[in-house]
Amino acid sequence: MTQQTPPPPAPDPAVQRLSLAEKASLASGAGDFVTAAAPEAGIPAVTMSDGPHGLRLPKESGDGGQVDLHSAAPATCYPPAVALGSSWDPELARRVAGALADEAASHGIRVLLGPGINIKRSPLCGRNFEYFSEDPLLTAELGGAMVRGLQEGGVGAALKHFAANNQETDRMRVSADIDERPLREIYLRAFERIVRRDRPWSVMCSYNAVNGTLLSQNPRLLTGILRTEWGFDGVVMSDWGAVRDRVAALRAGLDLQMPGTHGRTDAEVVAAVTSGELDASVLDTSVERLARFARRADEAVRTGPWMPAEEHHRLAGEAADRCVVLLKNERDLLPLDPAGGSVAVIGELARTPRYQGAGSSQVTPTRLDTPLDQLRGLADGARVDFAPGYPLPGATAAETAEALAEEAVRLAADSDTVVVFLGLSAADESEGFDRDHIDLPDDQLRLLESLVAVNPRVAVVLSNGGVVRTAPWHDTVPALVEGWLLGQAGGGALARVLFGAVNPSGKLAETVPLRLEDSPSHLSFPGEEGHVRYGEGVFVGYRGYDAAAREVAFPFGHGLSYTSFAYSGLRVAPAGDAFTVSVTVTNTGRRAGREVVQIYSSGPAGSAVARPPRELRGFASVTLGPGESREVAVEVARGELAYYSAREGTWRVEGGEYGFEAGSSSRDIRQSAVVGVEGDPSGLALNGRSTVAEWLDHPVGGPLLMERFLAARAEAGAAAGAMEDPAMARFLAGMPLDVIAEFPQSPVGPEGVVELTALAAAGTPPRDA
Repeated sequence: MTQQTPPPPAPDPAVQRLSLAEKASLASGAGDFVTAAAPEAGIPAVTMSDGPHGLRLPKESGDGGQVDLHSAAPATCYPPAVALGSSWDPELARRVAGALADEAASHGIRVLLGPGINIKRSPLCGRNFEYFSEDPLLTAELGGAMVRGLQEGGVGAALKHFAANNQETDRMRVSADIDERPLREIYLRAFERIVRRDRPWSVMCSYNAVNGTLLSQNPRLLTGILRTEWGFDGVVMSDWGAVRDRVAALRAGLDLQMPGTHGRTDAEVVAAVTSGELDASVLDTSVERLARFARRADEAVRTGPWMPAEEHHRLAGEAADRCVVLLKNERDLLPLDPAGGSVAVIGELARTPRYQGAGSSQVTPTRLDTPLDQLRGLADGARVDFAPGYPLPGATAAETAEALAEEAVRLAADSDTVVVFLGLSAADESEGFDRDHIDLPDDQLRLLESLVAVNPRVAVVLSNGGVVRTAPWHDTVPALVEGWLLGQAGGGALARVLFGAVNPSGKLAETVPLRLEDSPSHLSFPGEEGHVRYGEGVFVGYRGYDAAAREVAFPFGHGLSYTSFAYSGLRVAPAGDAFTVSVTVTNTGRRAGREVVQIYSSGPAGSAVARPPRELRGFASVTLGPGESREVAVEVARGELAYYSAREGTWRVEGGEYGFEAGSSSRDIRQSAVVGVEGDPSGLALNGRSTVAEWLDHPVGGPLLMERFLAARAEAGAAAGAMEDPAMARFLAGMPLDVIAEFPQSPVGPEGVVELTALAAAGTPPRDA
């Protein structure tokens, strides 16, 4: 899994002719969202825009001005990552990104600041709406698809936020203190996949530190891992305001400081090069990369034709359809009949929807479909009535909250079915701060209790950018729909799902816990005194819930349909350096539907490291008509079974029997099989401090040591024969060999340890091998 860094291109003569001051100016922004240009060297300016789910067209603040988080012009607001993650549809993500590139290019935007691919470590993170999942593989598949879609459309991606930016609390200073294995397996894994496979034009470093070193000044991450190990050849830019020491940042591998500082830090760079504090070649290397970046962006410029705004809106609606997750549907309460009966739509969020997160990603939509209007538009004989039920924070209401709730209860009592919209406001979750809890607002919960008391046919629709607690109230309602934040066309998607025009197929990209306290990160989030310890290690999200056998409200990967699916015939076949996992899926219901088949692996037994009970290794979706069957195949690379050995400094596949599972969620496993996998040879350098178990596991050291034990046993040595006693063998297995060497009658004395160490290092086999 290593990758050689490509040789650097030949120096650009035009860049070399630039003055030191000109070079320094190119390595910082010329404004809030535009880079500096050097026309004489053929280096154009590059205009950028926030936009993981839609363009927030930049307004330059100007001298003394304030940055405005509202867009300078309307743009299509697509479903944010929290919703798109639940689609489990990389091709859809690619199409959405292609449409974003189309809009960006039409406004002269050359680089879109996204996608955001940080892992959802805690449900409290205020920016979770901007990220895809708690799982790195799902994150990489969706985030990578967005990178491809943007760059196929001629607009560069800025993959962010590198790395371990998993909270908003103290985000500009906090040190994420992470052991090497979880850092590699969980928090860097999606970045690694996308950088190696999809080649983003740029990577944005985060504000925080990792293990005490700010990302903007972190040579190990920005150069050692990102460039040397993964072969990244693009530009590393800072998050806005993330640079504290421009010279140290350049030396670490950060090419572009954003935004510009009106020449202040440019002067610092010039002074550092002049004094010898910074080698001039370091600045030259960054400027060369920036020149290639700017020219690539300029060469990719498109001049149309542009997709009509209505087509963008239609795609936003199609994407939202895929993102809705049906969490519960007892007695087939849903879908509703559009042709008859009465439906009470309750909740101000049905009339005034929340469709995107708050902060730097806010989009001014080209239009906005509300769930209430769309439900009324789809009703074909059914009566749809409305009551707000509760006020939204900050809104001025003509009636008191109590009066609004009483009106809603009366309407519910007089209706056949109740659809109540509950959720969070921008005041509850946003970039810039983390949540204090995961509960819905008290007034909404009181309203729900009153509604259920007068009408048992209640369907709840949630609008939220981060997970909310649904226990214990989810047991009181027959139907529950997770609507997330669905973008400007989300109202139509919810109406289509509720009335059955669309069969829901979304799957949770994160676990919904019964309690906040159940979250694996709970005791160490958000940290204290400038540090947050990632004490749960690799046991993030479903990995942690499953390892602790902890009950959850709704598991990772869960999502129901208006039809049903059966799995059969799981097969796992070696295919070169991979395994092809195949399973047959049959639609056993009465309407067409889409199923997302999830492939997990577990094992091997007796692993040298702590492993989760199962980990997602791949997925694929299939759309089937009633009674239709189809085989679904997912390729799992052998390397996906590896863990990261911090001791050996590399990825390692252990030998043994691995379980492969096909399921409809992480806790709805339908088929399983066991496959033997040959392990990688140990790269561990043996010595006297290595344990007996480590010696015996070594391909050369193991046979050498056993030769000594067997020879000693032949001479009837008591210590040598101890290896035949299972309890004693386990006792000795954890002891360093140099300790055993001191025992009387030990088969290996101190001199023998030195000899065996040399033989193992030389790869010398036993004499009778």
